[in-house]
Amino acid sequence: MPPATSVSMAGLRQTVPATWTRFACAQCRRTLATTPAVASGHNRWSKIRHEKGAADLKKTALRTGFTKNLTLYSQLYGPDPNMNAQLASVMQNAKKAGVPKAVIEAAIARGQGKSADGARLDNVTYEIMMPPSVALIVDLETESKARALQDLNSIIRRKGGNMTSTKFFFTHRGRVILAPAEKEGEETPEVTVDDILEDAIEAGAEDVESDEEGQIVVWTAPLQTNAVVTAVEEDRFKAKLSVISADTIWAYNEETQAPLGDSSGGQSLVEQRKLLELVAAFRAYADVRAIYSNVAQGEASDEIWQQLAQDLDW
Repeated sequence: MPPATSVSMAGLRQTVPATWTRFACAQCRRTLATTPAVASGHNRWSKIRHEKGAADLKKTALRTGFTKNLTLYSQLYGPDPNMNAQLASVMQNAKKAGVPKAVIEAAIARGQGKSADGARLDNVTYEIMMPPSVALIVDLETESKARALQDLNSIIRRKGGNMTSTKFFFTHRGRVILAPAEKEGEETPEVTVDDILEDAIEAGAEDVESDEEGQIVVWTAPLQTNAVVTAVEEDRFKAKLSVISADTIWAYNEETQAPLGDSSGGQSLVEQRKLLELVAAFRAYADVRAIYSNVAQGEASDEIWQQLAQDLDW
C-alpha cells in the first residue's frame, strides 16, 4: 500500500481556486505583486480627449469671429439685415457654420448696446493681475454690474489672481482694420498705406500702418474710430476697402510685456495653466466683450501659447 500523502491547508488553498475566482476575470484575479496589469486604454482616451479639446477650441474661435463681426456690422450699419448687406452676409455664413440663432441675435443686439431681451447694456472694465506679473484688462457689456463683478471675482480667486490697477501696462487706443474689398469676379485695385494716409489723418487718425497680413491698420484716439469708418465709406476708397474691425482697444506697452515660462520671473507650469484656465473662463462668460493682456510666449510651450493666444484680443 502506498504511503499516505499529507496535504497542508496552505497548499490546498494554493492549488484549489476559491469559488469566486471561477467567475472573475483575469484582471480581478491578478496578484498585486507578480502579475502585470492589462492595458487600460488610457492612451487611447487621452488621444480622444486631446482631439476633442482641439476641435472645441477651433469651434469656439470660429464662433467668436462670427459674433464679433455681427456686433461690428450691427453697430456700424444698423441691425436690419435687409438694409445691411454686410450683416446679412455674416448672418448667412454663421448659420452655415452652425452658430445658434440665439447667439446670432444676441450679437446683433449687442451692436446696438442692448441685450437680446432689449435691456440696456452698461460698459464695465475690470483690471486683473496674475502671478507673477501678467496684467489683464477685461471689457464687459452687462445688464448687471453687481452680478458680473461677483461672477468674475469668484473666477479670479479660484485661479490665484487679484483685482488691482493694471491700466498703466496698456495704452487706450482706437483701431480700424481695413482690407481690400472682395467682389466676385472682379479684381480689386490695391490700396496702400500711402494712398489712404492723407484721408485718414484728415478723419482724425494718429497713425497708419500695414500688419503682417497686408491689412491697413489705422490708429486713432479712443472712441474716434467711427470718423475713419465714415471717411472710408464715403470717399474714393468705398469700392476698394472693407472694414474688418473698428473698436477701442487696450494695446499693451512693449516695455511692460510679461514672458510666459520665464525662469527668472519664477513662473511655474501650474501658474501658466491657471492663467490659461482663467482666460478661457472669461471667454466663456457671456458678458465679456474683450480680453487684453501684456503676456508674451517666452519659454512657454507652443500648445499652451496657442490656446491662450486665441482667447485673447490683440
